[in-house]
Amino acid sequence: MGAKNKYSVLLPTYNERENLPIIVWLLVKSFTEREKKLGLGTAYIHGIKHATGNFIIIMDADLSHHPKFIPKFIEKQKEKDYDVVSGTRYSGSGGVYGWDLKRKIISRGANYVTQVLLRPGASDLTGSFRLYKKSVLEKLVQSCKSKGYVFQMEMIIRARQFGFTIGEVPISFVDRVYGESKLGGNEIFQFAKGLLFLFATT
Repeated sequence: MGAKNKYSVLLPTYNERENLPIIVWLLVKSFTEREKKLGLGTAYIHGIKHATGNFIIIMDADLSHHPKFIPKFIEKQKEKDYDVVSGTRYSGSGGVYGWDLKRKIISRGANYVTQVLLRPGASDLTGSFRLYKKSVLEKLVQSCKSKGYVFQMEMIIRARQFGFTIGEVPISFVDRVYGESKLGGNEIFQFAKGLLFLFATT
């Protein structure tokens, strides 16, 4: 236990270059250890290769995730040596800001249906603000087949299948400052398709 833990941060980005100076500044301010900015599935694999920490924090680069929550993730992980710590918008003091009612209903509904069908033991399956033990993240990424919106969900489902432990930290999610929303009709269709795939294979 004498060895000091090291944390790498992966920022998968897509047309969000404008945010990088702000997010990196916030990271440096929030967390005195080292950060890595690299930029789902294949982006993670690329990032893992370059991450030197024994823990990896993954968050969006669009400013919807605030680095101020990182110390809480680290604290939660240490409580029970969790394999994964997931940010949750749907538990405790967690919340969503900047979404219209329709999007809130779709997101809540997607999470509810997933809870009923898959019983994942985590309250927020589609969020992507998470801390992983590096070895656990490597195993999960290799085992996941889904793309896009469903990928985050499958990561949690597979974690449960492998018997990995999952802790949760309530977070405030603020809708993107730059870039476009990822949730359209096609994403909802892909989500439903992915949910059925996971239901059939777990």
